[in-house]
Amino acid sequence: MPHEVRGVVAKSRGAKVSIETVVVPDPGPGEALVNIQSCGVCHTDLHYREGGINDDFPFLLGHEAAGIVEEVGVGVTDVGPGDFVILNWRAVCGECRACLRGRPWYCFETHNATQKMTLQDGTELSPALGIGAFVEKTLVHAGQCTKVDPAASPAAAGLLGCGIMAGLGAAINTGAVTRGDSVAVIGCGGVGDAAIAGAALAGAAKIIAVDVDDRKLEWARGFGATDVVNSRETDPVEAVRALTGGNGADVVIEAIGRPETYEQAFYARDLAGTVVLVGVPTPDMKIELPLLDVFGRGGSLKSSWYGDCLPSRDFPMLVDLYRQGRLDLDGFVTETIGLDDVEEAFAKMHRGEVLRSVVLL
Repeated sequence: MPHEVRGVVAKSRGAKVSIETVVVPDPGPGEALVNIQSCGVCHTDLHYREGGINDDFPFLLGHEAAGIVEEVGVGVTDVGPGDFVILNWRAVCGECRACLRGRPWYCFETHNATQKMTLQDGTELSPALGIGAFVEKTLVHAGQCTKVDPAASPAAAGLLGCGIMAGLGAAINTGAVTRGDSVAVIGCGGVGDAAIAGAALAGAAKIIAVDVDDRKLEWARGFGATDVVNSRETDPVEAVRALTGGNGADVVIEAIGRPETYEQAFYARDLAGTVVLVGVPTPDMKIELPLLDVFGRGGSLKSSWYGDCLPSRDFPMLVDLYRQGRLDLDGFVTETIGLDDVEEAFAKMHRGEVLRSVVLL
């Protein structure tokens, strides 16, 4: 029978979130019911609340989560009751043209639960990124559940479900950072710092953190930045070049999503270097670059969506690195909060006071 639980809902554009009773169906074929243990407060949830994604209100917010599978539907074999899982919003289909070409991280037909969670009056909810995890229990497609080591802290492991994976993957998967590379990361919030951590894991020799906030730059040092540049005080392009023998970095990762910082990334890279855009721009933003410079500088201009990750491959590996003490996921958790504190967590995030607030349930 359906489950009635507490969840965080955004009912209209720009309005404060509210705690509502959410009705969660039993899992149908291919679905899983998950008891949520933790969920990070991500900028994407704020974009949903503000109507920046679409207008399919009301939204059940939250997506960067870990929990325990309670029940699965018919045909589910990869996970079962009692499994500790990280939720993902890229449940690959295995059948689309990307999957069949051996590139499942580009899957064009990703899965979500078929059934809808609702309010008590029957109003259907739109789950953020097909998950909806600011709630005591959620219903997802079983492919959105990736089983990992249950000894991992839920507050830390759940962060791999979105922002931390996006940053790590931008460095390791998309940017293909390798031993001895020089890397610059523009924007040192949670995603940018994760890119710095990823570059450090990959063996980069020099990792340059760029931001306008000295506090964030200090955080970046903690995740492996070898040099920091306050771009409010110094031209970041010239600073990155000066720190790389006048050449520019091998890989520059833009983790803000703004035209001016993307242009800085473009010119801060070495000839034949790589630019990776992982910051999310708004629909109205445009970039203008001399086409001759695009041609003449060579290299690669890439975008990284979810860090080009394959959850079944990447999540268990990264949790193992965390358990070995080689990846400091705990360092991203600025505070732990309850469901009632999500609105204030949005405000703290907007003010740049936290890397991640994490809801514990």
